[in-house]
Amino acid sequence: MKLRRVRTSTGLDVENLDSEGNWVPCGDAGPLGGQVFDDAWQIAAADRQLEHSEYLLPFQPLSFRDFMLYEQHNIDAARGLIRRFHPGLFRLTSAFERVTGRPVPQFKPKPLFYRQPIYYMSNAQTFMPTETPVPVPDYSQALDFELEIGFVLAAPLFNATAAEASTAIGAFVVLNDFSARDVQRPEMLSGFGPQKSKHFASSMSDTAVTADEILPRIDSLTGSVSLNGSVVSTVHSAGMQHSLGDVLAHASRSEPLYPGELFGTGTLPGGSGMETGHWLRPGDTLALTLDGIGRIEHTIR
Repeated sequence: MKLRRVRTSTGLDVENLDSEGNWVPCGDAGPLGGQVFDDAWQIAAADRQLEHSEYLLPFQPLSFRDFMLYEQHNIDAARGLIRRFHPGLFRLTSAFERVTGRPVPQFKPKPLFYRQPIYYMSNAQTFMPTETPVPVPDYSQALDFELEIGFVLAAPLFNATAAEASTAIGAFVVLNDFSARDVQRPEMLSGFGPQKSKHFASSMSDTAVTADEILPRIDSLTGSVSLNGSVVSTVHSAGMQHSLGDVLAHASRSEPLYPGELFGTGTLPGGSGMETGHWLRPGDTLALTLDGIGRIEHTIR
């Protein structure tokens, strides 16, 4: 079932898509309904969203953990980072890859990536809905996007097994993690992880699709990246290093997780400008799509 949130004269309500493609009120929308949409802070957040867009987030996340689950994204993104910021080194690494037929070893993720799911905590309060204009941060000259799969908890978890964790997923969204790449690298070299390079803005589709629709085909989702009306990249969800159940089980080790907490898979291969060379500039219109889930569109200011 596809869900979206709407502002009404009495607060917030949830609609679902019926069999004829029409949006109809559904009251308590199962994994995303009930009291979650009645709290005053949710209404205040919705009012802020409507100042800049005609759309609302399907929910206001309580927290946001963003994982990195795709080895190929890491390799291609590292190559793109070198190409943009270190052209001399890029020529050397390109020669190595032509001769050996394999990626430069330093482009691959660190060993911990293969042993356990890895993630960072971002700012859940800076999520914006689709069609919100996005300003380039005043400290960055390298704005990028990241097309990801987002999933939200509908039930609490603590020391969960992978099977238990999978059943706690309520719904899926299209997720976009804006990134200031020229700021990200020095922040991560500090040993503390991304900060101002990531926390300024994230976004998600105005629709959420219930887990029963997506989990059975989580490894066969497709999507696209469009820039100024032209498709510049297509993406596929196959190839996660760890399952979503393993991701949530790991996050819940000796740590309680609660309904409304949001998680991201990390960028799908081909889902960022750093990989494809399509960096964002003022005036650009960006559109990110995951077939069967939803769409995000932004104009860059």
